[in-house]
Amino acid sequence: MFESIIENFRAEVEKIMREKDQSYLTKANLGIELCNKTLFALKEITDREDFENVPAEISFFKEIKPVPMSYLIYFSEVRSCEMRKPKAGAAYQARFFEKEIRKINKFFYRNVDFAHYMEQGYAYLDHQIFTRNYNKNFPFTPTINYYQYPEFSTSHDMLWSKIKAMYRFLHYIREAMQKIRPESFAWPTEKRHRVLVWTASKTALVELIYALYCDEALNHGSVDLKTITQSFEDFFNIRLKNTSKTYMEIKARKGSKTKYLDELGIKFQLKMEREDGVD
Repeated sequence: MFESIIENFRAEVEKIMREKDQSYLTKANLGIELCNKTLFALKEITDREDFENVPAEISFFKEIKPVPMSYLIYFSEVRSCEMRKPKAGAAYQARFFEKEIRKINKFFYRNVDFAHYMEQGYAYLDHQIFTRNYNKNFPFTPTINYYQYPEFSTSHDMLWSKIKAMYRFLHYIREAMQKIRPESFAWPTEKRHRVLVWTASKTALVELIYALYCDEALNHGSVDLKTITQSFEDFFNIRLKNTSKTYMEIKARKGSKTKYLDELGIKFQLKMEREDGVD
């Protein structure tokens, strides 16, 4: 019942993130409005129907709510940064962003155990940290009240959302610093990867990018499609135009819509079988 809400949210937030003619502050304001609207819709459903069982409750607070919640934290942090940063002077602005990076590093240091638990894909504490019955026993959620109601929060869903948001926020800071001091963020020659060229079809690459995005396989799902696409373009020395149109063409396929991913799985399975001597 939550899938359509999250799918629509992802599409809308992508439009905001992809917009080139809007300032960070404008995007942040639009994003905050969208996130609050989405969270309210999710809360209405949970208030009305609640959850069928504990696994459903864990899934919601671990995988569903953190999607808009992490973006709300991200947009709130960006808005705060844009309003507080020095208006002039590259040196002053750079020091401001360096201070923000130190704050993020301190946040990750303070929450290293929980971050490790989540990054390793553990689940043995999920019934305690992602259900509402254990709120009183685990009161150490982030102190910033972006959006929190006792009946709509667990002890750690906000913390998990903030971890995801901070990865996205770091990307914003790096982009901002690159505009101030581009020479400081250039790849040293000896650090650059060897030239790799994508030689399969561009449609196949778009299929792969969307699959990784949907699986939240990169940065805990904290990166948007635009960032993933640009990274693949840079790494594989290719330019992908109008990926949303290509995605719609993939959706319109008859038969299997994940043609390239299916072929990858089959070829990989055949390789292992050949190595094991399976006919």
